[in-house]
Amino acid sequence: MSRLVAIVGRPNVGKSTLFNRLTQTRSAIVDDTAGTTRDRQYGMVDWCGQEFSIVDTGGWVVNSEDIFEGEINKQVHIAIEEADVILFVVDASNGVTDLDDQVAAILRRSKKPVILVANKEDKGDARFNVPEFYSLGLGDPVEVSSANGSGTGELLDQIIADMPEPSEDDKPEENVAKFAIVGRPNAGKSSLINAFIGEERHIVTDIAGTTRDSIYHRYNKFGFDFYLVDTAGIRKKQKVNEDIEYYSVIRSIRSIEASDVCILMIDATRGIEGQDASIFSLIQRNRKGLVVCVNKWDLVADKSVTAQKHFEDAIRNKFAPFTDFPILFTSAVTKQRIFKVLETAIEVYNNRKRIIPTSQLNTYMLEQIAVTPPPSNKGKFVKIKYVTMLKESVIPTFIFFCNLPQWVKEPYRRFLENKIREKWDFSGTPIAIFMRDK
Repeated sequence: MSRLVAIVGRPNVGKSTLFNRLTQTRSAIVDDTAGTTRDRQYGMVDWCGQEFSIVDTGGWVVNSEDIFEGEINKQVHIAIEEADVILFVVDASNGVTDLDDQVAAILRRSKKPVILVANKEDKGDARFNVPEFYSLGLGDPVEVSSANGSGTGELLDQIIADMPEPSEDDKPEENVAKFAIVGRPNAGKSSLINAFIGEERHIVTDIAGTTRDSIYHRYNKFGFDFYLVDTAGIRKKQKVNEDIEYYSVIRSIRSIEASDVCILMIDATRGIEGQDASIFSLIQRNRKGLVVCVNKWDLVADKSVTAQKHFEDAIRNKFAPFTDFPILFTSAVTKQRIFKVLETAIEVYNNRKRIIPTSQLNTYMLEQIAVTPPPSNKGKFVKIKYVTMLKESVIPTFIFFCNLPQWVKEPYRRFLENKIREKWDFSGTPIAIFMRDK
């Protein structure tokens, strides 16, 4: 487990801006609207040869009727429990507030190293307010401006000084599969992750668009080891009205781009909609593996095999011509077949890595090509002599060498792909086929 730093504080003190500054990314959504950050956003920081994880949390709010703010407070408590070092961010331009006093009281009881960060020190006469924060009883404030980066080097030095010594298990992992859980808002994506990991690490409400940032979680239970990615629900463009939600959609798209396999959640109670097809097209354009998960199956009246077959056929017809992908019917609430989703995603990931020996490939494919050769064009005949598979490619990629590669059209490429899929298991993963001059 990596060493972890948690950023906490009341809303609008610049926690997400500080997170982005320290991680040198734009992972956390930054907006003037209070409560923009709802889930815990994780990142990595490398300073002076030392690496540690950092988490951005939602702003601390009390006595609010907003359904999200109670959930945000829960997220802050969880972050405090997990953290090795806590960054308590306050707004130097405003001075000490009642909320700052309440958060400080909780942090003093946490028994964790706490670094008091006086942010926005570059605003006007803000630095003259910094001595007020000694009243919080958390030591010397570190003056920073997360907007322009001033003081962040000193802050990182302090974090390293307070950080416990790394263990042998803190080495960064490489080549770990990433599974992105995507779909329309309120399709049950966060509920599915919570069902997987057995705790409410992600906020789950009945409100569409609850998840705004993309949340990553390392899953290493029951012999599995991979990253789960919970993304913000992707809505139709005309429905994205808030700047916050717009950036959330962008993060969802980037999560798809960064993943290996996408688990596409479809709401069984609503059926297949055009937006599902749009998300599928996005997955296809990025050449990602695919597992379709029909969620909320427990709420459907007709659960017969015939109903499942009808639903499955409708999905494949909607997503044609790519139809070689697994479809599972699940319920995140009752945990029906949820671990089958993980097993299937791993199978798809392995299919993406499958390499077919050149001898087997030529023996089978040249025989199929001899039975059904490429159609002639203007009296010219295409002769395919040899086929091989690239070893270092993101997806399974096959190269067919022939005398007239320009005359091989898309229908015949699809024929070759179908023959490959009939012989070898590439379910859930796209295949690339190229024709080259021999």
